Amino acid sequence: MKEISIVHDPDKKLLLKRGVFGWPIWTKEISEFPWKYDASETCYFLEGDVTVIPEDGEPVRIGQGDLVTFPAGMSCIWKITKDVKKHYTFG
Repeated sequence: MKEISIVHDPDKKLLLKRGVFGWPIWTKEISEFPWKYDASETCYFLEGDVTVIPEDGEPVRIGQGDLVTFPAGMSCIWKITKDVKKHYTFG
């Protein structure tokens, strides 16, 4: 199984090249829930603090300024400790 990929504070040129600011926005309040990625998802966190616990891996902490790619097929638990606002795209 692939791992979660994180780029902390990516260069703004990279974000613009990938079209991040044109992606839809998803928001979620403090909560905890299971999730399965049917397709890979790349997202850029505008706000929030999350610990993602993969079914077969170590917990990963993600937050504001992180560009994150979740692999297709991954099952995990999301623990949101500060409300999330992120741009996202699938595939």
